[in-house]
Amino acid sequence: MEFGYSIGYWRQGPPPKALETIQAAERLGFDSVWTAEAYGSDAFTPLAWWGAGTSSIRLATGIAQLSARTPAATAMQAMTLDHLSGGRVILGVGASGPQVVEGWYGQPYPRPLARTREYVAILRAVMARQAPVTAPGPQLPLPLAGEGTTGLGKPLLSTLHPSREHIPIHLAAEGPKNTALAAEIADGWLPFLLSPALDGEARSNLAEGFAQRDAALPGPEAFEVSLPVPVVVDDDVERAADQVRPMIALYVGGMGAKGQNFHLDAVARLGYEAECEVIQERYLAGDKAGAIAAVPTRLVEEIGLVGPLAKLRDDLQRWESTVVTRMLVQGDVAALEAVAELRS
Repeated sequence: MEFGYSIGYWRQGPPPKALETIQAAERLGFDSVWTAEAYGSDAFTPLAWWGAGTSSIRLATGIAQLSARTPAATAMQAMTLDHLSGGRVILGVGASGPQVVEGWYGQPYPRPLARTREYVAILRAVMARQAPVTAPGPQLPLPLAGEGTTGLGKPLLSTLHPSREHIPIHLAAEGPKNTALAAEIADGWLPFLLSPALDGEARSNLAEGFAQRDAALPGPEAFEVSLPVPVVVDDDVERAADQVRPMIALYVGGMGAKGQNFHLDAVARLGYEAECEVIQERYLAGDKAGAIAAVPTRLVEEIGLVGPLAKLRDDLQRWESTVVTRMLVQGDVAALEAVAELRS
């Protein structure tokens, strides 16, 4: 199993000493650094800025949101960054949820799986640069024609030649159908809030997608699964878990709407349906402290690595036999150093 560093997105400003932390991850042997975006800081700019201060660590979006850019614009950014970095890009993309897609980006959300399939096909066509790009739609037709257009659009070939024949595309997914889609059309899967307890379900969903996989893509043996895992080293397990509870409460309680929250659904599949209901009810009522307090320690331990180093070593072993091929550490330099020590 490889290890990467997940820096995510930020609110008030860039994380303190972000570049120094990424450089430490590179020195410690972490193979990749992953950024994210929602409705604030974007995923690509930090990679370009910080990537200039590194030499070998792979630069990955985890994730770039599909509705934030047209597929051609996303491909342009990925290809440009791949040139500037010497071929280090991993392009992680995801559909997000209706609240963000329609509320922030002003794009329609229905049929996200079909839209994702069209989007990835256009990404591959642009980045392959084999012919002028066309797409039948119906959601993302190229060229755009019909009512409301000039009728002058024509298929175009990227003026930028790719630095590599194949930039890997990883697909974020939490539900069974989207996970299968990742195995069918992508080079990797980016799960979230996953536990080793669901490894059997994950393997089954991936197998369904692999059965439909395009023979032109690298085989399933090259498929990567990169999972963000919060890591907190502390002799007091409860104190360590307290640092992770707010994140879980936010995603389970505050991301999405009542009745449509993919993160809540993912945690509920772990057997925490009742706890999820309480967390969401309190969060949506404005009681964030109560929502955080309702996150069980055992849930934190299922999806994260928290506690003293000896415990982390034992807990890490649970992941070794799962589908996860890369653990993305969420934490500070101490967490990176601890994981590096556990690997040695």
